[in-house]
Amino acid sequence: MEGQTTPLDPALARRLGLAGRSAVLVVAVEADSPGAHAGLVAGDLIVDFDGQPVAGIDALHKLLTEARVGTRVPLVVVRRGESRIFPVVPAESRPPQR
Repeated sequence: MEGQTTPLDPALARRLGLAGRSAVLVVAVEADSPGAHAGLVAGDLIVDFDGQPVAGIDALHKLLTEARVGTRVPLVVVRRGESRIFPVVPAESRPPQR
């Protein structure tokens, strides 16, 4: 998955009860990746990983390295203004294909 830190619209955050001011915008999802298997699509906003708020891409990377590889965890995503939960199974990083 390719993502970037993005600010959350304050009205959307209030309506959904989100504490954070920013999230991770999903820019692209690699085929056959944990994100693809979970159902993520470009444009999703990742706001929570396994009960931990995700304020940006650095925070998400930190949470992913602490996650137990192969264990299903809930990922809270905002899609089209609605909060959704996707189960994701983190995997070991793969080197980029050339």
